[in-house]
Amino acid sequence: MEDFLNTVSAINDETRIRILRFIEVNEKVCVCDIENSFGMIQSRVSRHLKILKDAGFLRVEREGRWAYYSIRRPIDAFRQTILAEIACLELDIPALMHNCKG
Repeated sequence: MEDFLNTVSAINDETRIRILRFIEVNEKVCVCDIENSFGMIQSRVSRHLKILKDAGFLRVEREGRWAYYSIRRPIDAFRQTILAEIACLELDIPALMHNCKG
């Protein structure tokens, strides 16, 4: 039950839904990609990503000092259905803007 509630709670936010779709479309992004593309501050982006990761949607890969986020694969049927429904929404998803400073 707790897993179900965490998942439903995670998608009860328009920004997180847009971030999920953005990550799915772009396959693998770092926090700064989301910051630049959405015009959000790092702490807010990180909070949303933690919620989505804890809800079982995201996987994180560390490469040097960067953390890259992608949709967790394989993913269970429940979350896959949610992602499919999100893909059907008419969302304003920004273009990917790389501008990370290393």
